[in-house]
Formats: sequence, C-alpha cells, structure tokens
Amino acid sequence: MQRGIVWVVDDDSSIRWVLERALAGAGLTCTTFENGNEVLAALASKTPDVLLSDIRMPGMDGLALLKQIKQRHPMLPVIIMTAHSDLDAAVSAYQQGAFDYLPKPFDIDEAVALVERAISHYQEQQQPRNIEVNGPTTDMIGEAPAMQDVFRIIGRLSRSSISVLINGESGTGKELVAHALHRHSPRAKAPFIALNMAAIPKDLIESELFGHEKGAFTGANTIRQGRFEQADGGTLFLDEIGDMPLDVQTRLLRVLADGQFYRVGGYAPVKVDVRIIAATHQNLERRVQEGKFREDLFHRLNVIRIHLPPLRERREDIPRLARHFLQVAARELGVEAKLLHPEAETALTRLAWPGNVRQLENTCRWLTVMAAGQEVLIQDLPGELFEASAPDSPSQLPPDSWATLLAQWADRALRSGHQNLLSEAQPELERTLLTTALRHTQGHKQEAARLLGWGRNTLTRKLKELGME
Repeated sequence: MQRGIVWVVDDDSSIRWVLERALAGAGLTCTTFENGNEVLAALASKTPDVLLSDIRMPGMDGLALLKQIKQRHPMLPVIIMTAHSDLDAAVSAYQQGAFDYLPKPFDIDEAVALVERAISHYQEQQQPRNIEVNGPTTDMIGEAPAMQDVFRIIGRLSRSSISVLINGESGTGKELVAHALHRHSPRAKAPFIALNMAAIPKDLIESELFGHEKGAFTGANTIRQGRFEQADGGTLFLDEIGDMPLDVQTRLLRVLADGQFYRVGGYAPVKVDVRIIAATHQNLERRVQEGKFREDLFHRLNVIRIHLPPLRERREDIPRLARHFLQVAARELGVEAKLLHPEAETALTRLAWPGNVRQLENTCRWLTVMAAGQEVLIQDLPGELFEASAPDSPSQLPPDSWATLLAQWADRALRSGHQNLLSEAQPELERTLLTTALRHTQGHKQEAARLLGWGRNTLTRKLKELGME
C-alpha cells in the first residue's frame, strides 16, 4: 500500500511546522495550508488521502470546511484537531462525518498513527474488494449519538485483534457490528465464521465448535473441521454466547487460554489463531451471579464491550434506515423503490419497534410488496405495528372503559391519516361531559359547572364555544 498524501490546515504556523516534519519523518507526503479557502481551491485539481484540520480558524472554521469537503469528496477522511476544552465541538464534527478528532496538545506519535490509520482506511476503500460475500448486505446506518459511539469504538479497534463482547436486544444488529469489526481489522482477508449458540442443539455444540474425528460417535463417518478450524487466522463470531452450556464454556476458556483444542474423539491437539467476538441479549453479569455463566470466561470475553441501543432510543435514525431498507427490498425484488409519505415516516418514528432494526427491515419488505401505490401512506402500514406500540392500547385496558374506546378511535384516526387529533377530540369530549352534567343536575348550570370543576365564567364561555347556549 502507498505511503499516502496528507494535507494539514491550521492558522498556527508552529502546528503546521511540527506536523509537517513528523509526517515527513514517517515517510508521508505532507502539504500545509493556512486556511480552509486554500484547501478548497487545491481540491479542485487534486485530492489527498487524509486531511487534518484545526477546528477554530479565522474565516472558514473546521466544521464549515468539513461540510464543504463531505459534499465534494464524501469518502475523504478528515481528522479534526481541537483543544481539550472544546471536545463537544469535536464530537459534533465526528457526528457530521469526521474520521476522528485529535485533542491538542497531542502526542506526535499518536497523531502519526491516527493519520496512517485514516490513510489505510481511505486507500482500502479505493480498491475493489470481495470480502464476506455471504455476510449481511445491509450497511450500518446511524446518526444517533449512541451509534456514533459504536462507530468510534469500531474505528479505535481497527488495528486490533482483541476480544469484543457485543450486547443489545434482539434485532439491534449485533452481527453487523461483528462483521464491521472483522472487516476493519488486520484479519479482514481471513475467514469470518458465525455460530449462533441458541440455534444449535446442546449435544451438537461441541462438534460444531471443535469438529470431530471419524468414528467419534454414531454417524461420524469422516473427519470434520469445527468452526474454530474454519476461522483459523480470522474471526469467530459466537452469537447468543449466554446460551452456551457450562461444559462447553470450560472448553472454550481453555482454547482462549492455550490457543489449541482437541476435536471430539481426537487425541492430537489442534492449534488455531482466532479472534473471538461474542454477542448476547442477556445480562451476563446476572447469569454469572446465578451460576449459569463462568466468571473467568466472562472476564476473558469482556475485554471491550459494545452496547447496541434499541431502535426506540435512536428514533432519529428510523427515516434513513427505512429508506435504505425500502431500496434494498426493491433491488431484491427487481422493482422500483417505494417512497415514504411524510406522515408515514413520522408514524414510523413514533412506534415502539420491539423487534428493533430487524422488525423495521421486515416491515419495509412487507411494504414493498403490499403497499398499493408507489408512495407508502400511513394507512399502508401494518395495523399490528400500532397495536404493539400504543402505551394505552385497548389490549392493556379494560374492554368497556372510556379510555379503551378513545384509544380505539385515536388508532383508527391515525391510521387514516388524521392530524390535530386533540383539537378534534377535545370539543366532543367537553360537549359530552357538559351534556351529561346538565342532565344529571336537571339543567342547573351552576351546579353542572361545579361538578365539572369549572367556574361560572368558564361554563358560560364553553356553552358559547360549543354552540350549546
């Protein structure tokens, strides 16, 4: 891989001088600029492999420059330099597409290492790749702060083969994160092997993981490599690790400690070099306390932990995810991608999504087939989405309560595309209560007002507003 071209923009000449010499000493070609306008002018004729930009500069600041660059060269990595006291702005830059940020004063070796990582990432993107063709085809999408934290950890681990534990609810995309960790690691060209502990009968897990010798048990007619051997040199993703039986946990711990194992029915040790990424939707600390998960294995797996937020905690990502899944479904079916009506998009962002991203993806597939028009309207959305999301849905309330009837009316109105439900319902609610109170008091207005908690003037105004004078 080529050493790379680096551009540095900073109004401080001393920073430019230090970085230029440090980067040149690392074998990198470095060009410096005093302001953002000079960078944009130079980009008209050539492009670097990475740009380091100060965040506070006269005229065009680093954030404005970042925005301009991402519009013209969205794949170009930009590293934002900022003071320690201005980390909020650096995080904001990261959320707007910066590759990473470099706090000042910085360690020069760390700065060079960060630049080299950004160059490697950029140059790999320019090369045609055919990695993990059998893996998930959907991209990781997320602008929510919690997802930006996930992306940052993936970036930090890009030169590492350290063990990672991913936790999150079912459907949050744990395997996608595992694929991303593998794809951006030194093992990217080696195999990525996945195994779901919950999907395999307990008496077959050992054979799946470690393989077996011929004749090890009835039906073992040939030698079979297990997932550890298949993943040698690469990554083994153990999904739902919390469901692994205790005896298999003991064997797994031994492999992690020694780097070798025995096939089922075998006597010769098999040596492997495998990175382990584990995932679970369970609380492993609690399972350790309950004696259902080995504490020593937990600590060996829990070197780095990544928490994936449920979709309800990253609602700002739902519109973009939905558009992406509609496009994916359209490509799979060979049809034109559906568009989301703004009301349908708003409704999607308000739903609970107990099945998380997977449920949203399946919903978009369903809409691609079942929605009548090219634009998805709110009435096209499956009714069960609203039933599962309503905090006071009829299924959770007494069947004969007024709240049940109101919830049923609101559900029908929302599915029909109605807006301003409160302005529509409030007059009818007040009219019903007032009519009932007047009937109860045999037309005595002052007594009816007292029962409703209104003053006399309020009653007079309400009668006029509701046309009941």
